[in-house]
Amino acid sequence: MTIPERQLGSPPSQPDKAAARAQNVLIGLIFFATALNYVDRQVLALLKPMLEAEFQWNDQQFAHLGSIFQLSAAVSLLGVGWFVDRFGVRLAYGVAVAVWSLAGMAHALAASVQQFVVARAVLATAESVNTPAAMKTAATYLPIERRSVGIGIINTAPNIGAILTPLLIPPFALAFGWKAAFVVTGGLGIVWLIAWRLSTSRLRPVGGQAKAGPAKVAWGEILSDRRSWTVIGAKAITDLVWWFVLFWAPDFFSRQFGLTQGTLGGPIALVFTLAALGAVSSGALYPVLLHRGLSLNAARKSAMLFFALVVLLMPLAMIAPNPWIAALCIGFGLFAHQGFSTNLFGMATEIIPTRRIATVIALGAIGGNLTGTGIIEFAGWSLDHGLGYAPLFVICGGAYLVALAFIHLMQPKLVAVED
Repeated sequence: MTIPERQLGSPPSQPDKAAARAQNVLIGLIFFATALNYVDRQVLALLKPMLEAEFQWNDQQFAHLGSIFQLSAAVSLLGVGWFVDRFGVRLAYGVAVAVWSLAGMAHALAASVQQFVVARAVLATAESVNTPAAMKTAATYLPIERRSVGIGIINTAPNIGAILTPLLIPPFALAFGWKAAFVVTGGLGIVWLIAWRLSTSRLRPVGGQAKAGPAKVAWGEILSDRRSWTVIGAKAITDLVWWFVLFWAPDFFSRQFGLTQGTLGGPIALVFTLAALGAVSSGALYPVLLHRGLSLNAARKSAMLFFALVVLLMPLAMIAPNPWIAALCIGFGLFAHQGFSTNLFGMATEIIPTRRIATVIALGAIGGNLTGTGIIEFAGWSLDHGLGYAPLFVICGGAYLVALAFIHLMQPKLVAVED
């Protein structure tokens, strides 16, 4: 059974004030958890000079460490969707944040590369829960008229974390040491956990999801459905860009422009500021297109095409005359990535039944982690063999047009489903 497209574009209903407040708190909590998720990830790249001195890594070894994180997350995601769909977001999300916070703090106790790798793998395993749990929470507790904007706000969180982290962590680590940086960033998750347990007890599922809780995962239905593979494939094609920039951007600015650990923060913060603007604008763009009379299919794909074209600016970073112009080029690339990603997540919540959404998003994240591993390893190989960053930026520039073509091939007409 489908929802008529005109219904999706009609003026939103007015929820009572208490429900609206609870939904706002929910969006804020997911936003904060997602920001922390990416703060913990980015600390490693920003502390690369200190950690290289401590553990004697070269570029390929540093790439291997990033790959361990990506592969650990990918393997974990095989069970993450089941975990979230089976036990519900309230329990699953809380457990995940508790484990990744402790794993983040455990980095400070590492006395060898092997122990550092173990802490990194546990961190990746727990953090892999975040995106499926966040999208499941939005699909379960936010009404459809608030969902797109809510997802857009949530999708700015990685960028806010990525803006603040390069501005705060390097000087903090220079003053107090790299171990203190891991302890502080990990400890913030414990504060979040308390707020999550207190706040979510008042939430109730919306619409026809009154029984949205533990559910049996129907793998046969998921894997035989073209809609599932549409989301999974598009995530795999585009996520590699995000992982490349998150992991290698500090090194790019250091090599290309001679920036030191103490001066990297400004350009990198600019990159992720533009990424945050992409997430916010994309959440607003889709409803505007619907209200202008476009169908669900036309509105989603038009928004995606806009962002796929914007990302073509990204390879110009290789010929930029200074780090600020390069940051603008890369930033517009991530602006486009976040815009495309927000629409991809919104599309998933509309075309995938809610009972499957966390599992499908998890499978998409597996694809993204695997392609992210590939581009991280390729970057290390390219740098060690004298090819530099040029091949990586070319790949990033074309990824989104390829992804949109894939979506249109798999789903010539997007149709929202009612559970």
